Order: sequence, then C-alpha cells, then structure tokens
Amino acid sequence: MLTPVPPSLTRRQDLLGLLDPQTVYDMAIVGGGATGLGLALDAASRGYSVVLVESDDFAKGTSSRSTKLVHGGVRYLAQGNIALVREALHERSNLLRNAPHIAQPLPFVMPTYSWWDKFFYGAGLKMYDALAGKAGLGKTAFLSSDETLHCLPTVQPSGLHGGVKYWDGQFNDSKLALALVRSAALQGALLLNYVRASSLRYAAGKVCGIRCTDALTDQVMDIQARCVVNATGVWVDSLREQDGTVEAMVAPSQGVHIVVDKKFFPGKAALMVPKTADGRVLFAVPWLGKVILGTTDTPRHDLAREPLAFEEEIDFILSESARYLRLAPTRADVKSIWVGLRPLVKPPKEEGDNTKALSREHTVLVSASGLVTVTGGKWTTYRAMAQDVMDKCLESHLIEPKGASVTEHLTLVGAEATDAAPVSIGEPEGLHSYGSEQAWVEALPGHDHWLCDGLSEAMVRFAARYEYAVRVEDVLARRSRLLFLDAQLAAQLAPQVGEILFSETGLEPDVDGFVRLAKQYTLQA
Repeated sequence: MLTPVPPSLTRRQDLLGLLDPQTVYDMAIVGGGATGLGLALDAASRGYSVVLVESDDFAKGTSSRSTKLVHGGVRYLAQGNIALVREALHERSNLLRNAPHIAQPLPFVMPTYSWWDKFFYGAGLKMYDALAGKAGLGKTAFLSSDETLHCLPTVQPSGLHGGVKYWDGQFNDSKLALALVRSAALQGALLLNYVRASSLRYAAGKVCGIRCTDALTDQVMDIQARCVVNATGVWVDSLREQDGTVEAMVAPSQGVHIVVDKKFFPGKAALMVPKTADGRVLFAVPWLGKVILGTTDTPRHDLAREPLAFEEEIDFILSESARYLRLAPTRADVKSIWVGLRPLVKPPKEEGDNTKALSREHTVLVSASGLVTVTGGKWTTYRAMAQDVMDKCLESHLIEPKGASVTEHLTLVGAEATDAAPVSIGEPEGLHSYGSEQAWVEALPGHDHWLCDGLSEAMVRFAARYEYAVRVEDVLARRSRLLFLDAQLAAQLAPQVGEILFSETGLEPDVDGFVRLAKQYTLQA
C-alpha cells in the first residue's frame, strides 16, 4: 500500500522556475552538506522563506565521506571535552529517533591486550554511558576473551585479555542528507543543486544576497536575502575572503577510508581501537554488506573536491588492520577507497600541523557586513549546529523572530510508519533505506529489473524523479552507495544508469566523467 503523501517531484527546470529574483528571502544558504541542509530544515520549519544553493550535488563533499557513525565521540571524552560529548550523545538520540530507516544503534567492541587497558577503557566507557543517561543505547559490558572472539570472530587472539563492548550509532550519510533536502522542501524551502554562488551582493555595505551560476547551463541568477549563511564546510574561507576577511578559519584534515569484503570481518559488531601505533583511532565497521576500515587524520593544504589518499595513509590503515585482524586485507582486496576533508576550526594563532589537536566543535561568526559563517562540528550534531546558527542570526537582528526550533522531534521523509530500522549492517542496500516510501519505488517501471544486488532500475528512476539526481555520479555515489562499496562494479553499471537517467531527465548524465572518477576510488595491487 502506498503511503498517503506521495513524494514530491524534483524536476530541475521546475525548481529553477520557482526561484524569483524579485523575492527577498529571509535566508539564503550557500552549501548543501549536513550543516546547510540542517539549517534549511530548521529555518523553513519555523516559517522562514529559505533558498539553498549547492555548487555540486548535495553531500558531494565531506557529508558523504564520513565513517558512517552517529556517535558521541569516545575520543573527545578522553580529551576531557565533556560538553561536546554530552551534546553529541543527546543529538545521537534525536537522529536515531527522527530517521530510523537510515540510522540505528550499533554495538562496538574494543579488544584489549592488557588487564590495564581493559580497566582503563572500560571505566571511560562507563562514564560515556553516564553522560548519555536516558539517551543511552545499551550498557557497557566487560567481555572475556571468548566473548570478545564471539563478537569479533577474526580479531587477533594472541595475547587477548578480553574486551569492552559499548554502543553507538551507524547511518547512511548521503541518504540522511537527501532526507534533509526533501524534508526541508516539504517545509517550503527551495533547494538547488548544481547552482554555484559566484559572489556576494551588497547594499549600503551590508550583504543582501548572492549572485549564482547554474553549473549545467551557465545561466546567471541573483538571489535577494535578508540573511546569507556561508555553510560550505572546508571551503568557507573562499566566501569570507570575498567579504574582506584575510585570516583563514579552517585547517582541513583528511580522513581516508578503505572498503573490503565482509570475509575479513564477518561479525555484526564494529571494532574500535582507541590508540594505534601513531595515536590515532582505528575502526572496522560493517556497512551495507562490506567493511569500512579507517580512518586517518592528516593535514591537507589544498581543497580538491576529489582529494586522493596519500600512499602512507593507505599503508597505515592496512598495516594497522593486520595487527588486529587474523585475515589481513591487502591492496588487492580493496573494493573502494574514499577521502573526506574535515573542516577543523583553527585557533587564532595555530602552531604546527597537528590537526588531531584542533577542534571538532562548530563555530558561528557574523562579519561586519552581516555574512554569517558556520563551520566545524560533525554529522551527529548537525541539528544542534542549525539551532546555534538560527540563534546567532536572531541575536544579530538579521531575521525577525518566528518561534522556537521544532526539529528535535521532527521525523524526516521516509521515517513515517516505519516499525523497524534496518540500516546497513550485514545486508545489501536494497529497498529498506527508503523506509515508508518503499512502496513508491516498487510502483515505478523496472522495479523487478535489478542492475546489481541492491540497485534496481526503479531506484534510478526514483532518484531522478524525487531525489534531485541529474548525473550518474549522483545515483551511484549518493542515492545508491555503490561507488563507495565497489568502485569497479559502479563503473561497469554507469552506461545503464546513464540511459535510464537520460530517459527521465533529458539531461546529459556524464557517464564518461563518472567512469574516470571511479578509477580514483580503486587501488592497484
């Protein structure tokens, strides 16, 4: 049975036609990642008129390249940042409740190879439970070596003293971004991908809007707004420079993730190593039938849209994995590799390049001209970040008050009438990530034509009609996660996906561009 409210069409020409150059919007948001999308939903659900532009596809950057964890941050607890952990644990609970079809609890096991580590980390994780309070997902438990091996069948048994089991969350990051896009649109926001904010517009020395360019047609458009928010993640300094700010706000850090087959790590729990050989954290996370290994934390001084992993990062992940897994993956076993840039906030006079010491907390600034900039933070706290931006805009009298935020209990598109939360643990992606909209996908042509395990022709059509997809990359990287799971297979399917997309949109799907991109997600043995 179809859900009562049908999904809204996202035909690009129609959406661009809604953009009115004469309208003065309450808020114009630049940036279609987690931060900007969360803000669009918060503002629109309060009754503000909102337009958001993204120069590429929604969640193209950092917001589709996370470790896929909804977490309070055990690492930040060890650093003594109690306030950040407490806020993140509260927001973890909100996210799991508001998007149960794409986010759910996940057990983590920390293997210990000394009695002291078991006691030390166990005590810290008990504090983690205490900070979560009623929002806790399960109690931390001390495990024997046999119990640890039961949870982590392929972990190195030699010298194993036991382990500590605790709970956090897991999600599908780009699917959550799309749910935010579509939820904000239902609240009245106008969201446009492939529209680049080329410059700020001013009146009497104050920011009054943005000039934009359609990346697909080169058409120039002007947007008037009472408040302009720069939510472009690691790229915020570009607009700030236009606004006259010289000092950089962000020190980018690169995080690399490697995907391998589940045979290397077949359990249902995730592995967490709190301190690797160089002091970083290592995860092995089951996700969409594969396993994610990572992550690194390396300073990056260029801001490429598709950054590449450094050889030493690949070697680090593989060598550290070999220390903890009996069956160690090699370069030849890598199905996909992706790199994300974290927008770490710089102290005013930062010394050195140690990005591990920089803040994951978000920062909101308002310039003399009224440009609002927000950066930092992490996926888990996107909703709290949006509230803080709204508070700053109101405090600075850039917008008029219209009521409090309602997003804490606002379920996202697809979550309605969903009894279970079957995210991605140990299963192909398939239809379950659509939640209550699954029946609408199954009603489309090609619902029984599977291009590969987890991707049907109907899913491609749904992406084109209802999820803003224009290019092959939009479908195979973010509506489906195939590029992140098996880059070689994704490249093979690109022509078929391109044909379906073109039949739906009439727009160039850029098959060749995607095939070139997919090569960057593969490794040579």
